[in-house]
Amino acid sequence: MAMDLKERVRDVPDWPEQGVVFRDITPLLRDPEALDQTVHELAEWGKERRPDVVLGAEARGFILGAAIAREIGCGFVPARRPGKLPPETIGATYALEYGQNTLELHPETIRTGDRVLIHDDVLATGGTVEAIAGLVESLGAEVVGVAFIIELTFLGGRERLQKYDFHSLIAY
Repeated sequence: MAMDLKERVRDVPDWPEQGVVFRDITPLLRDPEALDQTVHELAEWGKERRPDVVLGAEARGFILGAAIAREIGCGFVPARRPGKLPPETIGATYALEYGQNTLELHPETIRTGDRVLIHDDVLATGGTVEAIAGLVESLGAEVVGVAFIIELTFLGGRERLQKYDFHSLIAY
């Protein structure tokens, strides 16, 4: 019987700033059964989309992204913060609910015609995945789905990503 993964997510009030409740997946990652179930459920959904690669967004998105790709049987591409990937990169800058950020990837890791499944741990406003999806599409690839562990429904990210197949395991 499947466990309730929400029970393995810790609430951290007032982080990273006052009034924000951070949903910490560290306890879920620490629990071998919860980790296995999370990867399996995301990979099962992803397999149906037949991706060539899973793209995982830094930081927590690529913790599980590589495991999901392995279970699906496809490749993995990390999208990293600036300065983490040598030598040539392309990037996308986007707004966060409390700031802005940039993610970069090696342009040769996403090929024309690739089918790309994008994974991140939490969907908040949708800005991260929207920016990365635009970058993927600018390289001539197709985003075949977006998958998350957690969706913060009150921030409306799903609506921003409505043109993509969407999946999340936990909703707040």
